[in-house]
Amino acid sequence: MGQKIYQVDSFTDRPFAGNPAGVCILPEARSEKWMQDVAREMNLAETAFLVKQNDGYNLRWFTPAIEVDLCGHATLASAHILWETGQLSPKDEARFHTKSGLLSANQNGKLIEMNFPATPATAVDAPPGLLQALDVKAKYAGKSKFDYLIEVESEDVVRSLNPDIGQIKTLPVRGIIVTAKTKSDGFDFVSRFFAPAAGVYEDPVTGSAHCTLAPFWAERLGKKELVGYQASSRGGVVQVRVEGDRVFLGGQAVTVLACELVNG
Repeated sequence: MGQKIYQVDSFTDRPFAGNPAGVCILPEARSEKWMQDVAREMNLAETAFLVKQNDGYNLRWFTPAIEVDLCGHATLASAHILWETGQLSPKDEARFHTKSGLLSANQNGKLIEMNFPATPATAVDAPPGLLQALDVKAKYAGKSKFDYLIEVESEDVVRSLNPDIGQIKTLPVRGIIVTAKTKSDGFDFVSRFFAPAAGVYEDPVTGSAHCTLAPFWAERLGKKELVGYQASSRGGVVQVRVEGDRVFLGGQAVTVLACELVNG
């Protein structure tokens, strides 16, 4: 019997959209090298590895290149699989012990809502080469625990970005969030996210980036509950709610593959 692996499209209600994540629920812990090798084989933005604990699951996330400290869409995918496969009942809370502390997820109607730490940005000067690599003028430049945040003039600027990925990859940071207010019905802001240093040129929908986007736009728009659209080629919707130093991220998920790793 091989090791079961699932592929889930997160932050979407239909297959082949949103952000695909691998989910691997292990009977016991495996080595870091093995998990990195599997993530490289899956070749998705992140693959999540879970091991059952008494009060939840140990959860780690790997891109094809590195382990990351926080990942939203693969956490959403993990909770979705735990409920879908009956390892948790629909009323159970999914609890995850991670490098970013305890994270939790609950079903809320059609949404899965996750409780994550806020990672607000502090205003900084954009590092040399960043705005040139993006070919934009910044209304605001900031830096969070993980990423640079750049606000630009309009949604059109965000959607038309064609950055110099090679230049961005040289910056000493996980990724670059680019965002703007939107007039599109049903959404408050749009964004895109680039993380070539982590092995992800453009991430389709980035839950952890919304831990920075949520407090940023909550302050500017004067509201605690917002809806963001990540305008990648796949696209995805993230509902956010800011409560103190926590951000609640809401989204849907669809399982698209279930397979077995027969070697390794």
